[in-house]
Amino acid sequence: MKRGTTDLCLVLAVDKPSGMTSHDVVNRARRIFGERRIGHTGTLDPLASGVLPLCVGPATRLDQFLTGHDKSYVVSVVFGAATDTDDCDGEVIRTGEVPDEVFDPFFASVFVAGLVGKSKQLPPVYSAIKVGGTKACDAARKGRVIDLAPRDIEVYSAELLGIWGADGTEPARWDIAFAVSKGTYIRALARDIGNSLGCPAHVGALRRTSAGAVGLADCVTLEALEEVGERAALDPLKVLGMRFIYLDDETAARVRNGNPLRADAVELFERRSADPAAELCACTAGVRPSCEPPRDGEVVALVAANRIVALYEYRSGKRQFASRCVFPIGVSRGCSDL
Repeated sequence: MKRGTTDLCLVLAVDKPSGMTSHDVVNRARRIFGERRIGHTGTLDPLASGVLPLCVGPATRLDQFLTGHDKSYVVSVVFGAATDTDDCDGEVIRTGEVPDEVFDPFFASVFVAGLVGKSKQLPPVYSAIKVGGTKACDAARKGRVIDLAPRDIEVYSAELLGIWGADGTEPARWDIAFAVSKGTYIRALARDIGNSLGCPAHVGALRRTSAGAVGLADCVTLEALEEVGERAALDPLKVLGMRFIYLDDETAARVRNGNPLRADAVELFERRSADPAAELCACTAGVRPSCEPPRDGEVVALVAANRIVALYEYRSGKRQFASRCVFPIGVSRGCSDL
């Protein structure tokens, strides 16, 4: 099918295979849907596999609201060699002896647990960060090193999953599960783990297990996407993590024209974060009225006919919601009936 524009407007997530770039995945999805307006919401390195959300059609306008979420990963940190890219796809630039404590389960567990917390991280030389309009990775490929500034990051959790290589049959490595803040580079964590131990290290394998509210269970393989197509659509209310407002037909028509909404004329709802059985009111499974008033600058989703028709921002000074992003055909909510 020739790629162009369609009437599709949805969000889905692909379990990206290792060896493909994120752009490769986007191009494959464009061929599957016959739709050129497809974008991803957070680059995964070619080495990495796992959760890669995609926006299709006009839903690509959601991407600015989907790129700042926390993420979780499972990574293999390989000791004994450092590479120019901080992963196994790069060239080895330094080798070193692996200290015995790397193979000590107690030492390794305590060390990994100690990675939790806030810190400053120097991004990898090969990264997509722009300085003066130039990507660091593009400059590095041309033999130039851009001076990158350390960034604030936070490791929310770090769990040692296993230690390998003690018998000498394979390189020494730690498998670690991380939950981290936006902007955290796992390759840089691996590099810094090695530096702290006086031993060069790099990422041998990496899998993203979640991006915001999207987990591996929400993803489809590219092969499955070929079969199911738009039936892979996720509920963007879950993906966005926003509170939302249900609209009647008359109000939805006004919203599609970008008209503001008075805060006292609408009711905010939110997805349940607990088992409905644990809630005092379970009148609508999966959804409950929100007890908190809107916050100044908060962006909420507006729902009509089971589609997201707009995102609006609350303006406390005027006590109203103002248009940020309107979807005339609405963003599909997949199979959701909430």
